[in-house]
Amino acid sequence: MTTLARPGVPAGGFKTIGQIHATNDLLFRRRQNAMGIAVELLTTHTPGAPVVDEQGEFIGFVSEFDILRALSAERDLNRLTAEDIMAKDRIAVTDDTGIEEAVRLMEEKRLLNLPVRKNGKVAYSITRHDLLRAWIGLGVDIENMTVS
Repeated sequence: MTTLARPGVPAGGFKTIGQIHATNDLLFRRRQNAMGIAVELLTTHTPGAPVVDEQGEFIGFVSEFDILRALSAERDLNRLTAEDIMAKDRIAVTDDTGIEEAVRLMEEKRLLNLPVRKNGKVAYSITRHDLLRAWIGLGVDIENMTVS
């Protein structure tokens, strides 16, 4: 694994999901309005987020593709909920999952985001950008750095 030597990056680079800073902390509720979800995804530039029930249990995932699929079927997003359009696969990792394993899973399942379970509950998602930054040893302050 090749990484940049930078302050705050462990020797040899990041190894687990729990060591890296995730940039997607969105969670949707099962009865949340689909139009509201679409607007939130657009305004946060986020490709999707986990859906949880009233007890905070992970029940699915809503992505931009799910919203586009509903629109292609001429469904009214104002009349739909997260539960109506979400993918029901509950693919997730834990904060002690290795970065290489997460990359493999995302590639295999063709995921843009990967929900992360922490203390038994889905707490946030890791994006491909998060994994790439961690793999090469960059933090979220990439815009302020120079590489020689």
